[in-house]
Amino acid sequence: MVVGLYTSRVVLNVLGISDYGIYNVVGGIVSMLAFLNSAMTAASQRFISYELGSGNIERLKRMFSTSVNIHLLIAFIIFMGAETIGLWFVNSHLNIGEDRMVAANWVYQFSIFTLILSVWSVPYNSCIVAHEHMRAFAYISLLEAVLKLIIVYCLLIGTLDKLILYGMLVFVATLSVRLCYSFYCKRHFEECSYHFVWDRKLFKDMFSFAGWSILGNLGFSFKDSASNVILNIFFGTTVNAARGIAVQVGGLITTFSTNFAMALNPQITKQYAAGNVEASRGLVYAGARYSFYLLMLITIPFLINIDYALRLWLGIVPEYTGVFITLSLFASLLHALSGTVTTALQATGHIKVFQIGISILMLSEIPAAYILLEVGMPPYAVMYPTLVTYSLAVFFRFYLLKCMVSSYDFTYYTFQVFLKSVFLFVFCYFLCDYLHGCFASGLLTVIITTFMSLCIISVTIYLVGMTSVERVVIQKKIVGILK
Repeated sequence: MVVGLYTSRVVLNVLGISDYGIYNVVGGIVSMLAFLNSAMTAASQRFISYELGSGNIERLKRMFSTSVNIHLLIAFIIFMGAETIGLWFVNSHLNIGEDRMVAANWVYQFSIFTLILSVWSVPYNSCIVAHEHMRAFAYISLLEAVLKLIIVYCLLIGTLDKLILYGMLVFVATLSVRLCYSFYCKRHFEECSYHFVWDRKLFKDMFSFAGWSILGNLGFSFKDSASNVILNIFFGTTVNAARGIAVQVGGLITTFSTNFAMALNPQITKQYAAGNVEASRGLVYAGARYSFYLLMLITIPFLINIDYALRLWLGIVPEYTGVFITLSLFASLLHALSGTVTTALQATGHIKVFQIGISILMLSEIPAAYILLEVGMPPYAVMYPTLVTYSLAVFFRFYLLKCMVSSYDFTYYTFQVFLKSVFLFVFCYFLCDYLHGCFASGLLTVIITTFMSLCIISVTIYLVGMTSVERVVIQKKIVGILK
């Protein structure tokens, strides 16, 4: 996260606000096609984790090879769509100056091949998650951080067009990371040796699951990219830069909670596959709360110091960046409450109604955002529909899960997970913000208020956010460490 924040500052300063906005809006066009990849990620992880839980190694081998076949097909579809409709849209509809169109097209091509690399790596990454080898992610993430620093250094000394050079370097870094993941999987997991397999039933099952996942992920992917395009049409690349920074900051900060959920997800699916519904349910409840708590620990200190932190971090702060970041983090907090619920839904294998409903909810943001901007609302108004749809999506997911697995308790989730988490956030945020107001602005204030916030949030979570059983576990851990 630290490396990501540093490199973002340098990249913004080297590229300039306009070119940074071009990179985000052009890359966003390619990201519209990423919903195919996201859908297959969910399918691969679900099926591989399920087979590990059931213990059928031969079926697991066939499943991996089938997954690779499907991803090769998806990569081809993405390539064809990006090089036809996507390329036409970039050159005919985006609000980009004539003098930067050549660079924008280069970035677009590099973004396409970067996405194809991501598609290729999904079966391998899914195996790492399913086997719970999280150490591999840690080590390879260190390599990724080093590559980001190398990219920054090359940008500073490079003589090529900075925007083109940046797109090329991101592609090379992605290729290096993907090769590492593939090498690790082939060395540690016996099912990760690809052989051409045509299992029609397995292909149909996985593609059916992925097909409905594609519909749901289409909503998420398309509404984010469409928001970028709408902002570009109304306000140009400068506002795209502000939103791009907000998305990047949100992604970096939410890493803590998403990685925690990544470690839980295989167990939720494996326990369900083994028939241990009660254990799976306990992980869903606990995972939702602790994903929110971890995100809250990082979000509140950042939000109360956001203006000074942005000036210190970026130097040049595009207009509306702070508001975009604030609203993005609020949306991330809401989404964190439903991450493990989504995993439990996918574990059942019945996702048709879920994906249709989520897709409709997410896509409804696009006309709402357009109307808000059309009537003269400021750029960050595009985030208002996001907060509404994310709130509705939390309860929609759990209601469907309750319908499929009767042992889940809607009342318990509403009061003990959702409302309790929101109450803790509101209480801690306003208390920390009040204390922040007692100090003058400065670096020392950031340090002091961050430390105070972490203490307040941790104590509040311990006293109010945890169950009595969880507090006993924490006490025993602390005593054990002290001894």
